[in-house]
Amino acid sequence: MKAEYIDLKKGFGEIRLVPEVLDDLWHLEHLIEANDLISAISLRTVDIPSDKLRPEKAEKRPAHLSIRVEKVAFHQHSNRLRISGTIEQGPDVGSYHTFNIEPNVELSVTKQWSNMDLERVERAVQSSTHGNIHLLVIEEGEAELYRIRQFGPEWVETLTQGSGKGQGFEGKDVFFKTILEHIKAISGHLIIAGPGFIKDDFMKYVRKHGEALSDHCLIVETRGTGRGAVQEVIGQGVLEHLIGDLQLEKEVHLMDKFLERLAKEQPVAYGIAEVENAVACGAAEQVLVVDSLLRNEKILSLLEHAEKLRAKINVLSTEFEPGIKLAALGGIGALLRFKIK
Repeated sequence: MKAEYIDLKKGFGEIRLVPEVLDDLWHLEHLIEANDLISAISLRTVDIPSDKLRPEKAEKRPAHLSIRVEKVAFHQHSNRLRISGTIEQGPDVGSYHTFNIEPNVELSVTKQWSNMDLERVERAVQSSTHGNIHLLVIEEGEAELYRIRQFGPEWVETLTQGSGKGQGFEGKDVFFKTILEHIKAISGHLIIAGPGFIKDDFMKYVRKHGEALSDHCLIVETRGTGRGAVQEVIGQGVLEHLIGDLQLEKEVHLMDKFLERLAKEQPVAYGIAEVENAVACGAAEQVLVVDSLLRNEKILSLLEHAEKLRAKINVLSTEFEPGIKLAALGGIGALLRFKIK
């Protein structure tokens, strides 16, 4: 993400943003909310004067518009963010319009920015300097490829082929060749993970047949396979050695710590009522909240109160397992300094 701070006074003002990758659109979905003012260049239908008896078809031309936001929707699989609302500046004031924001489309956002909003913008800007990290989880006869996004691991594809003992080395080589064909275009870091020795055997194959790729591969041992192995890799701190943005790793550690305390009946709170009470008592040390609740006025008020009492706010993505687990517990929880009744 590229960001230019135009004029911010006491948190209110305009920031020009240019999303560069899919992750940035996800960030924008959580930054933009109802009643924000969004400005961008967009196509708008205009009538063309004509001397002909039969009017010509209306034409769409670029126009600079500002809309007051009513709805925001992130379409991950079509790589676009749809922002809809009423036009306040530009042609057809008062009409309804939808911006289709894609990577490299500039937009301006004018709103009251919270500290969490500004932290999210900064994190998106910092992460833009890093290439995508891919994670290949491999076991006997199956390999799953994931792309590590800021909102969580994104499944790319699953490759399956017989490579058991009955297949012998020839069958395994065919399997490895198939995988290599699918991953050889990866230019960023590639983590190869899984239990046992097959990941090491595949790494040897890559060094022999895909030398350029092997220069940015990293082997990681895991107990599990599939998506569970992805969370293991992140929880081990592997990303710390590859990128500066540690958000996913932090989410795993925080949720693990929260669940461990919960199981041992140590100081924690979950659900709006319990967390609200903990904050009021000054007991909340770390507040965990899922991103889908950040448009809830009651939650935002609670988080602001918690910040004033020096509690650390941590936003978890509902696209990733820690956030999904927290959502099942009401979407908000807290690690406490001491037990409360």
